[in-house]
Amino acid sequence: MPPINPVVDLYNAVSLRYAIPVGGENVDAYVGHPFLTIADGSEDFDTMMNEEAALEHPEPGEVIWRDDAGVTCRRWNWRQGTRTRLEYTDGRMWFVLEAMDTMPEHALLEATSILADGLRTLLPGSTIVSTRTTLPSSEASL
Repeated sequence: MPPINPVVDLYNAVSLRYAIPVGGENVDAYVGHPFLTIADGSEDFDTMMNEEAALEHPEPGEVIWRDDAGVTCRRWNWRQGTRTRLEYTDGRMWFVLEAMDTMPEHALLEATSILADGLRTLLPGSTIVSTRTTLPSSEASL
């Protein structure tokens, strides 16, 4: 993968090593709170295509992360949009490691630890808080 910036390169390396979607977001670019949902296909997704700004719409039924302004990530947390993407100098960052039930608990904890340790190295003095969230059984089929 081509390098992007040290923080993005770090979470991409964790994603590849553990074969899970990992994404980082600029918290201050969010409008409202992020939430995981199913797209109806009409939502706006700002992205880049051939190094130019482009507007896409997720497929109906696609799993997306979004906020009050639109889609922030498509295909779970695999395709990140431009509005909330991380720059190396961003102050408040939010990371998502999306693990399925088949991922062993120790592997998820190890992936989280590698990301946190790498962030501490890249951003000395930063405060890192880790929270585990699970989907309610009614949303488990997302």
